[in-house]
Amino acid sequence: MVKCIFEQTFTSMYHRIIKPLLFLLNPEKAHYFTTNMLSNVLAVPGMKALFSALFQVKDKRLERTVFGIKFPNPVGLAAGFDKEAKLYKNMAHLGFGFIEVGTITPKGQPGNPKPRLFRLKQDDALINRMGFNNEGLAGAVKRLKSRNTNLIIGGNIGKNKVTPNEKATEDYTICFEALFPYVDYFVVNVSSPNTPNLRALQDKKPLTELLSTLQNLNNKKPISKPILLKIAPDLTTEQLDDIVEIVATTKIAGIIATNTTLSREGLQSDSKLIQEMGGLSGTPVKDKSTEVIRYLRKKSNASFPIIGVGGIHSAEDAIEKLDAGCDLVQVYTGFVYEGPGLVKKINKGILARM
Repeated sequence: MVKCIFEQTFTSMYHRIIKPLLFLLNPEKAHYFTTNMLSNVLAVPGMKALFSALFQVKDKRLERTVFGIKFPNPVGLAAGFDKEAKLYKNMAHLGFGFIEVGTITPKGQPGNPKPRLFRLKQDDALINRMGFNNEGLAGAVKRLKSRNTNLIIGGNIGKNKVTPNEKATEDYTICFEALFPYVDYFVVNVSSPNTPNLRALQDKKPLTELLSTLQNLNNKKPISKPILLKIAPDLTTEQLDDIVEIVATTKIAGIIATNTTLSREGLQSDSKLIQEMGGLSGTPVKDKSTEVIRYLRKKSNASFPIIGVGGIHSAEDAIEKLDAGCDLVQVYTGFVYEGPGLVKKINKGILARM
């Protein structure tokens, strides 16, 4: 009873006090302020146990075994939140079943000029043009070496901005080899709209070559690890058909659907914000990503797992994605708008319909 009251109080505080204050800050500054505050709070003795008790839902019925990995629950944190593998230990106390770090590139890079992250409050959305800003592979590996949690970690990998597409495979290979001992699965990111020409790697020929190279390296390991491909929501039906064929040809483990969209259809926010360059995430991409999931599931005859991401702001949104055919879900923008209680709400919602 006390726990339930505290949860309700915290949720109310987040929406009435905490979120409005955070939304007064520049979005990127708000991210660092929030994660630093979380780190400071969790450093207080007893707080890690308290947060885990408040936000985690432990129930055998939530467990999922997907591409050979047993997940304690199907709700993960999408890539982009913990770009440099600095936050996963703290985020582990907020109820996630898995966390994806990255996108990580071989060399550190500053990303695109600021401002590069924008809130579209009327649309419950974000536009970002971060540009794979991260400190580089060496720092991420160092931090993952000290991993002291059983939480499942995915490694989202990409190429440096200065690397031409003809040499992109080298960047992905470098990241794959260095991160292999320290992550549980890999995600090949060729779908971000914020690195010039990156999405050209989604074309059938270069994508098949890239994934085949990584899978060949994977197969030479004593124990291979799942490789997934993260795709854009803006692909045509013909391109999605190619994706299904590529998965079958390369025998990668599955798909993450989807990344951010370049579409600005149906937005209600200020026209200046809408015109900002970058990928759109949040509620406006929900239906599009769900359609991609449903199409891939049907076209492939459910022959590979799918992680669904895009516009999940409630338990109902997550369940809609699962019903469309995905095996796991990830949140990011919804987590920003709805707060840390979202993960618990989704897990409880999934249990409620069993």
